[in-house]
Amino acid sequence: MSDVLATCAAAQSASPTLARTSTSQRNAVLAEMAERIDGAHDAILAANAEDLDAGAAAGLSTAMQDRLRLDSTRLADITAGLHALVDAPDPIGRVSRGFTLPNGLDVRQVTVPLGVIAMVYEGRPNVTVDAAGLAMKSGNACVLRGSSSAINSNTALARLLREALTARQLPADCVCLIADTSRDSVKQLGRARGLVDLLIPRGGAGLIQAVISDSQVPVIETGVGNCHVYVDRAADLPMAARIVTNAKTHRPSVCNAAETLLVHREVADSFLPLIAQRLRDAGVALRGDEATRARIDAEPASSEDWDTEYLDLVLAVAVVDDLDAALAHIDRHGTHHTEAIVTSDRTAARRFVAGVDAAAVMVNASTRFTDGGEFGFGAEIGISTQKLHARGPMGLAELTTTKYVVEGDGQVRV
Repeated sequence: MSDVLATCAAAQSASPTLARTSTSQRNAVLAEMAERIDGAHDAILAANAEDLDAGAAAGLSTAMQDRLRLDSTRLADITAGLHALVDAPDPIGRVSRGFTLPNGLDVRQVTVPLGVIAMVYEGRPNVTVDAAGLAMKSGNACVLRGSSSAINSNTALARLLREALTARQLPADCVCLIADTSRDSVKQLGRARGLVDLLIPRGGAGLIQAVISDSQVPVIETGVGNCHVYVDRAADLPMAARIVTNAKTHRPSVCNAAETLLVHREVADSFLPLIAQRLRDAGVALRGDEATRARIDAEPASSEDWDTEYLDLVLAVAVVDDLDAALAHIDRHGTHHTEAIVTSDRTAARRFVAGVDAAAVMVNASTRFTDGGEFGFGAEIGISTQKLHARGPMGLAELTTTKYVVEGDGQVRV
């Protein structure tokens, strides 16, 4: 058995013990995890500095370095997420539906853990803790495979998480980190059928497609975010400028950042100079179609720009004739993640909401709100852009399945 499969087998062995724990036991582990991370900031940041130095030497982009970077504020956010999970309702043991049959049998559909959740992700070492915390709260063991760029940070964090488990008399293998960051380890993880119940890839399009195409384990597709903001002819333009600026610049390296701006032709003369100045002041490079470049300075947009998730301070801009043209553009180029409209016309808003195919649709709000924490879920394990089992930010509820519990008093089938 390969090291990857052996790691999955260890998590599978630990899974039944975790599934039998009470809410209070799992909450105690989460609190212990937070306490150990809070007490080890210096060690974590030293490990993260090694990763950042290696990334800079390897030519890692500014956006990717931002994803990788930890600091005291981000570590505090990580532990705040764990404490939020302590306070969150237990997703296990909830009755989804219940009824009594004519023969007297009581039938209940009850939520239970999935078992072993594996996750493949790039950069962002906070995901190590977010995923482990969500898995713990929902009674699932987890197998984590981060990227080579974050190996030192992930190793330091996983060690603390495993120490918290043993301190609370649970198997350390409820949280497993795969040390092998080669492509082969991803392939092996995708073939761990019978050992892994769900595989979640979180990263760029290449990683996600590689996992989906090669996996024998059920996969939830997450998070490539070619997100659009459409400024309608009935938009409040100062509001639209605030929303577009936030959606692009608040944190450009994440999947819910805006990558394309669509502007209704009737407001393009007024809005484009306004937003162009704001975005340039924030360091954003603009790539526009011909109609955009007739109104503002921008680099010519190529056909590839409309399909690009930049994850950087770059924005593609197009002028569209109407709402239908905006929807058509999004349909051709969107990734079903998050789309936004800015308008004071409620009919236009309803048409946009009904017509766009995305996991989240924003009306007069930034795309940056598509986030488990912002939705009140606590930490999230990813944003699903598919339509089965889970769609949108995946919190605790999406990490459970159900089983039917049937109680009788001696009934037999005739």
